[in-house]
This record gives sequence, structure tokens and C-alpha cells, in this order.
Amino acid sequence: MESESEPYVRLASLRQLHQVMADMNTARSLADTLQTVADGVVQALGYELACVNLVRPDGDLVVAAFSGNQAAESLITGRVGSRESWERRLSMGENWGDLVFIPHTEGWVLDDDDVPQWYTDGPAPRFEDEWHPSDRLFAPMFTPAAPGGGSCGELIGVLSVDRPRNGRRPGAWGREALQMYAFQAAIAISNARLRANMQRALVRLEREQQALRASEESFRQAFEYAPSGMAIAEMGGDQHGRILRTNDALCRLLGRPASAMRRYAFSDLVHPEDIGTLLRTSAEGGRAELRLGRRDGTYVWVSLRNSVVADAADGPRFLLTHVEDIEERKRRELQLAHRASHDSLTGLPNSAELRARLSSRLCQRPTHPAALESIDAAYGHPAFDVNGHGFDFRPGAESFDGFDHHVHTVAPEGERDDGTKGLAVLFCDLDGFKSINDRFGHNAGDAVLIEVARRLSQCVRDGDTVARLGGDEFVILADGLGKADAQDLAVRLRNEIIQPIRAEGRAVRVGASFGIGWAHCGMTADEVLKSADERMYVEKRSRPKQHRRAG
Repeated sequence: MESESEPYVRLASLRQLHQVMADMNTARSLADTLQTVADGVVQALGYELACVNLVRPDGDLVVAAFSGNQAAESLITGRVGSRESWERRLSMGENWGDLVFIPHTEGWVLDDDDVPQWYTDGPAPRFEDEWHPSDRLFAPMFTPAAPGGGSCGELIGVLSVDRPRNGRRPGAWGREALQMYAFQAAIAISNARLRANMQRALVRLEREQQALRASEESFRQAFEYAPSGMAIAEMGGDQHGRILRTNDALCRLLGRPASAMRRYAFSDLVHPEDIGTLLRTSAEGGRAELRLGRRDGTYVWVSLRNSVVADAADGPRFLLTHVEDIEERKRRELQLAHRASHDSLTGLPNSAELRARLSSRLCQRPTHPAALESIDAAYGHPAFDVNGHGFDFRPGAESFDGFDHHVHTVAPEGERDDGTKGLAVLFCDLDGFKSINDRFGHNAGDAVLIEVARRLSQCVRDGDTVARLGGDEFVILADGLGKADAQDLAVRLRNEIIQPIRAEGRAVRVGASFGIGWAHCGMTADEVLKSADERMYVEKRSRPKQHRRAG
């Protein structure tokens, strides 16, 4: 240790200091770095004792390294001093630059605090600059200051020294050297901490990556070998719904190889009638039942469930789609629905289905004059036009409340054909059918009903409805007909029915009576059918009996 009065610094001291700093920067661990700091102070700066107090995560300081006295090292290494006591020490005494010197005249108040310390013995000083056994010298160590953040950073430790070997308080060179050493030691400690944190982060990252790889492998196996179809599709953007990956089960279900599947989006494969269902389902994930196209051009019913999966915290989102074959269940459901709405003998819509179809075309607008007058008074203007269409004169409105977007069903007026097209309801009752049942049995009667149903269905247009009410009564709904059109249709149907029918090995004939009714809004389905039925009986009674039967 050179004194303050020396005009130069010995080259050997500088070399020793540089060597210790090199050793600190090459230490393998934080513990090695801290011990190098303590040993270096003793070896390079000429102090008998050196102690490194390291700031813990909770803020207190622990004795992490000690050098110069084995007895003292074993006694105080690992002991902890509170942050409050250390802050008190660093705020006392004299400031020698960044160093804190507490002379024995003040330091006696610290003898009983909780900071670990070693008491040394020695003679009282004889000169002013001699070292007293109770003198204390601390070199605080800080993290390197951030740009613009002041002269020092966060306190990470305190380097305390005791008893210079020459017995004198350090001069200018000694103080500068201790400050330099504390500064370099702080850098080495910060680097060691950084390396330790990086190592821990790398270990944690490796574990997370291993867990992720295990999870990905588990997902891959679950995806690839799932017994039902699985697919991953893009979500959002211009490529929304484009298939990125499929499993074997989905490829087998649709009869398409995986390489071909990647050329499609689900919207390319779905049945045209189900495209709306698909778009609603894929927008935010969900579940739907729809039809997907096979390679051979057929369609299969599937249950499609979408889940939104994020690739990373801020990464793109994908749709994980589970596709389950429900063709068999859907076929049974359709069969049950068909049986519930269709006649089991002829396959025609039954009475309930007929009424449902007819009711769907009719709205229950008021027809009583008193009801119309009350609505007119409430709105301050007529509520319906001459054709029965509802008005609503509010801004932006197009029709009366309750009838928005509804095309009202109207009927021809009077006996003559006025050109109005409406929904014709033809009520058909077979003539002479009971005698066939009585003479040839119910099997023959059933054969006649089946054949009549077939002939009626062949004579109407696509979109018209032929239904069996029960027994030998049939009803035809034909939209867009005028009076003459409806009468011509009745004649064609009657002429078709009276042709001979093979039943139980013999030819039989039946006749048919038709009543033509007209449906219009304000009527119920039962009222429409009753009107057509009454007209059928009027027509039946108006014809001679011999003309009602074909024989």
C-alpha cells in the first residue's frame, strides 16, 4: 500500500490489481467472483481483512465472502445484516469520494447493531493518520449506471476492509485504488449475476421447450391417430378457412388425399345450402351440422366443431376443427321426420304437413271491418291497401308491423277470370273407391291409392304440393294460378285418375271430384281447406251419379 505522499504508484501494485480484476471476470460462478473480490483486496491492496456483503433479493445484506482470517471467516460468513442497519452505516462518518470512513470516535454506536462484524485488537494510534482497531472503512458497490440515470446504479453490495498492513489510514492513492476495485468488483458481480440469471433462464427455457416438444408430440399423435376427422385451418384474413393440415380419418371420410385437402378451404367443400351455417360457425368458433363433399361428388353429413387456438401469445390464431361422421344418425332423423310429416302408404305429405305448408304462406291480417277501422284510427291512415298489403308510413319502413318482407297471398275475385294469380287449393275425393275396397279387399284399395298418388304427383309442377288428407281424399296446392288455370289443372288430374288401374291382378277404375278453393291472407289453413271441401261436394252433387264413377 503506497502512502499519500508517494509521488508515483509502484508498477507491481498496478499489475497485481489488474491480475485480480482479470481473475474476477473469468470466475466461473458468483461465489467464485465474490471470493476473488475478497482475496484481491487482501492481496492487491494490502488490507489484513476484507469482507463482501451481498444484497439479497429481500434487501438485506449477507456476508458472502471473507478473506484474511479463517476464524473470522467461519464465524460470520453467511450471516445477515438488515438493510436498515447498513443504510445507517453508509450515512455516517466521512465521505472519501465514494468510500465511507467511520472513525472510532463515532463507530462505537455501531457495536450493538445486527451487522456481522469482527473485532480486532491493537494499540491505540500514536499519530493522526494511524489506523485505530475500531475504525471502519466501507466501499459501496453499485450496478453500472444506466445512460442518463446518474452517477451510480442500484446498491448490490458493500466491500468492507480492516487494518491496513502498514497501520496507517489510506492516502489518496489507496482510496482511489479501493474505489476502483469496488467499481470493477461491482461490474464483475453484476456480470456474474447476469450469467447466473441467463443460465437459470436457459435451463427454464430448455425445460419449457422440452415440455412444449412433449406437448406437441402428444398433440401430433392425438391429431394424427384420432378416430374422427381433424383439421387445422387458417383464421382471419383473405385465407380464412384454408385447410393447413388434416388427419387420416378426415381424408378417408372425404375420400381425398392430404395433399389435395390443402388446396381447399372448408367453404369449397361444404354443400351450397350449408354455406351460411359454415360462415356463422367459423367466425368465432362453435358447432354445426352440415354436409361436406366427397371426392366422388356425394355429400356426407358431419358434426363440425371449431375451436380457436392461438399459436403464441401474440401470434396468429387458427381453427382446430373436429369433424365427426353423423351420416347414419342424420339419415335416421330424416327418416323419422319424413314419417312424421308424410303418409306411410303413399309417401305424400300428410294432413299436418299440408296445413304447415299452407299456414306458412298465410298471415293473419285482420279482415273484420271494425278491426280495420281501429287500426286505421291508431295509425291515422289506412293500415292496408286494396289488395290487403300492410302499410307503414314511418321513415324507412316498407310495410305494416308484422308483415315485413311477406308477400301477401291474394285470390281471384268474382266468377270470371280477372287475371289475378293466386294460391289454388284443389280438394280431390275419389268416386267409387269404397266399392273397390268392398269387392276386392283393402290390398286392392291400397294399390289404387298408391297409383292415384303417383299420377297426381306426375301431373303437377315442381314446387306444387300433393298431399293425402286421409282415406281417399287428396289436396293439391298450386301457386301462381288464375281461375282458368286451376280449372284446367282439375280436368287434367281427373282425366289422369280415371285411366284403368291394375290392382290385385285386375283392372279397376275410379273417378274423382274436385273442389277449387283459393287461399288468401286473413284465412286460416282450416278455413281454406273447408272452402275447397265445400266446393268439392257442390261439384260432386252437381254431376250425375253415372258420371261420378268410371266403372
